[in-house]
Amino acid sequence: MLYPRSRVRAVQTRYDALVERLRVASQPERPAPDDLAPYLEKVRLHAFKVTDKDVEALKTAGFTEDEIFEHTVSAATAAGLDRLDAGLATLQ
Repeated sequence: MLYPRSRVRAVQTRYDALVERLRVASQPERPAPDDLAPYLEKVRLHAFKVTDKDVEALKTAGFTEDEIFEHTVSAATAAGLDRLDAGLATLQ
């Protein structure tokens, strides 16, 4: 039998405060230039496939290492937090 979400106690961990701080600090909703979209999608879905060649292509396109780093961290952190949320949701 399925219960309404309001009756199910949310899974809580001792890391909730840290995770919330990470959500805010990583700025996952940060707007990114359109030219970064394919790279950020690769980071979100297939981070293990990102290579130095991908980063070099972005630098050649005019992005600084700092810009690439900041957007990479935002995308990767957002993807990780989405996976964490999905995992915790299965425990409810």
